[in-house]
Amino acid sequence: MTDDRAFLAGVLGEAFEGPAWHGPTLRSSIRGVSVDEALWRPGKGRNCIWEIVLHAAYGKYLVASRLEPDVERDFGRRLAKTWWPRLPESTNASAWRADQKLLADWHDALVEVCARMTPARLRATRLQSRFTLGQEVHGLALHDTYHAGQIRLLRRLYADAQ
Repeated sequence: MTDDRAFLAGVLGEAFEGPAWHGPTLRSSIRGVSVDEALWRPGKGRNCIWEIVLHAAYGKYLVASRLEPDVERDFGRRLAKTWWPRLPESTNASAWRADQKLLADWHDALVEVCARMTPARLRATRLQSRFTLGQEVHGLALHDTYHAGQIRLLRRLYADAQ
């Protein structure tokens, strides 16, 4: 199944924007999140919702780049650590909206890239990887689902802390 473009587009869409049988999607999990809520941390050294949104966007950028390694792409952010972009210098409502759009834009870009892939390309593996590129795309949908749940939990913890 991971070499089937329609299947991959379906699971990416289900995890990101739904409808999803499993519950909240990544997009629905961040809907209505305020800047204060997006920046709140449940403890020292823990990720905030905003960081998770950037992390999810970066994952989409990374997998799109792996699928088409000859295409120049720029994520536009420096990383704080592997897979984790830095928050913007200004953390205001405008920047928060822009980073939510960044996530949606990279999701759309990944879906478009997947649509161009041949089954043979999706069955290919990167050097020193045991996973096919199709498995990486499928894994990214699971990644969205995991972080959607994490964000929902952070939102409840934030509400309880207020």
